[in-house]
Amino acid sequence: MSRPVRGALLAVTLMLAGTLAAAVPAQAVSSVPTLTAIRTGNNPGFDRIVLDLGPGGRPTPSYQLVDELIADPSTEIVWLTGEYFINVTVPFAAAHDDSGNPTYPGPNKFRTRNLGNVMAVAVIGDFESQLLVGLGVRSRTTVNVFTLTAPNRVVIDVAH
Repeated sequence: MSRPVRGALLAVTLMLAGTLAAAVPAQAVSSVPTLTAIRTGNNPGFDRIVLDLGPGGRPTPSYQLVDELIADPSTEIVWLTGEYFINVTVPFAAAHDDSGNPTYPGPNKFRTRNLGNVMAVAVIGDFESQLLVGLGVRSRTTVNVFTLTAPNRVVIDVAH
């Protein structure tokens, strides 16, 4: 193959590569929402715990009724006021920023004397983009965990 033909092929290849790179949009980086506040409220028939989160992807929380709360990543038992316990997992969320600074200024563990069933709340895990929150409750009952957006929130309703 002659030198001018190789040069022309190289020019066409580079031009096509540049055109394809410009045509494919950059992947949007999904940021991890961070915990900014924990609010509690006593409502008729249920207690409400709200985890306020900063901007980012929509969280997909879940919960488990457990015999004891385990801290993540240490696997130590978290001592919390309550007869029974609820472990709420919020994957792809954190309580710290990218530099490791806490984004939640409140206490990691506190009593909720104003609520009917929930006795205490604790942040029990903040590791590898997984936020864990534990609740100590007086009685096993119905739990409903869901999300709201604009702004991001995880809502935990615990029946009395």
